[in-house]
Formats: sequence, C-alpha cells, structure tokens
Amino acid sequence: MLIALIPALAWGSVGLISGKLGGNANQQTLGMTWGALVFSILMTLFSWQHFISSNSLKLWLVGIVSGLFWSLGQNQQFHAMKAVGISKAVPISTGAQLVSNALAGALLFHEWTTGRQLSLGTIALVVLVLGATLTALKDKSVATDNTVKENWALGSRALVLSTLGYLGYTVVVTWASVDTQAMVLPQALGMVAGASVFALGKDAFEVATFRNIITGLVWGTGNFFMFMATAAVGLAISFSFSQMGIVISTFGSILLLGEHKTKKEWLYVCLGSILVIAGGIILGQLK
Repeated sequence: MLIALIPALAWGSVGLISGKLGGNANQQTLGMTWGALVFSILMTLFSWQHFISSNSLKLWLVGIVSGLFWSLGQNQQFHAMKAVGISKAVPISTGAQLVSNALAGALLFHEWTTGRQLSLGTIALVVLVLGATLTALKDKSVATDNTVKENWALGSRALVLSTLGYLGYTVVVTWASVDTQAMVLPQALGMVAGASVFALGKDAFEVATFRNIITGLVWGTGNFFMFMATAAVGLAISFSFSQMGIVISTFGSILLLGEHKTKKEWLYVCLGSILVIAGGIILGQLK
C-alpha cells in the first residue's frame, strides 16, 4: 500500500512541474517522454537481470503498445489542462480514469469476486468520483475570474481521449502479465514514438521541451512504482491509489500556479479531497 502511494506523490506533481516549466501540450508530452526514456535506461541498467530473463517479442510489443496508449492519454490531458485549467481538468480526468481502470480490474481481470469486494468497491468508486467532481465544482454565484479562458468543447474531447489512452496503457500491461521492471524500456520507446507523432511539425525542439525532461523523470518514478503495486495488490487498487495525487495537483495549481478559487470553491476542493482520500482507504480494504 505504501508503494502504491508513491505514484500519487509523483503523478500529482506532474501538472504543476510542467506548468512551471512551460511549453505547449505537445512540447510537454515530448519532453516528458525523453525524461521517461532516461529513467527507463537507468532502471534497465540497475535491473539488467530482469530484462535479460524476460526479454522477448511479447515484452517489446506490450511495452511499445502501452507506451503509445500513454502518449495519447498524457498529450490529451495536457490539452485539457490548457483548455480548462489544471484544477478542473485533473479532477475530472482522475474520476474518469478511476472508474474505467477499476471496472477493468473488476470485470476483465476478476479482481473483485466476493460480495464484500463488490460492495466496498462500488462504494469506493462512488466516493472517489463524488470527490473528484466536488474539486472541479464552480461557484455559480460569482462571475468567472480565471487566468485561463475555458474552452469546454476542446477540454471535453481531450478528456475523453485521455481516458481511453490511460485505460489502454494500464490494461495492456496487466492483461499480458509481463515483468514490469523489464518492460520500462520498451514502454518508454513507445511513449517517445507516440509523442513524436503528436509534436511533429509543431515547434518540437524548443527549450521548453528539454526543460520538461525533468517532468518525465518524476513521472517515470511514479510509473515504476505503480506497476510494482499492481503486481502486489491488483490494478483496481494500485491505479486508484495512484490517482490520489489529485489532492497535490489541485491544491498545487491554486497555491503555486495562481488558479483562482472563491471561498465556496475552496470548500468544494477541501471536501472533494477528503472524499478522494476516503475512497482510496476503502479500496485499500479490498485485499
């Protein structure tokens, strides 16, 4: 369970770090993948025995496909952040990912089999989604005063594509049952390939892209520990725990990036964050 909380800390910081480092969505995604590739090379060097013993065509195919799915998910999440702001895009994205991945774990991989698991899992998902919704709730009694001009048409489309990308990224790995320590290098190569396609012809090789290598190193740390946790406690629990980073990204975007919140919206954020943590604790009782 402690391992499963590490991705929450790392991934919850990704939007904040990339927001500070700057760049457009394509530059941020590409820079992240370069950082993730550096991390994966270091990981492979330090766990060479895993890579040698597991090296196979299946490992490479699964890793590259997972990386391609991830590049779609992350690129579109960055687009959603640009369209509606981090404090709104991340909670909504989190809720959608929690539902899709937990249901995949329960329905596809039969991680919830007893009545207790099904009932607690359902309650946890409801609590988590309610918490994510509250953090994004707006105060309708005041005029919008955001530093980001919201574009919900673009943001909604990006969030749907992001959810599908992130779902494929985790499900493929869990379904194939490959060694996650050995897979980080093929996965990173798939991420770079996907991000390169998105960034092609869009000012890819700018300073902001190189700066976001730092973002990729942070993300790589969370990715490694997320798949370690998946092997130990299952996809439904590990992914749900990893998404508790919503608390970090939401509060951080307000305090560090200057996204405006009214007193009522602050209350929504606090209540929503408490519910997200409560949902994570409930999921932790399933095994």
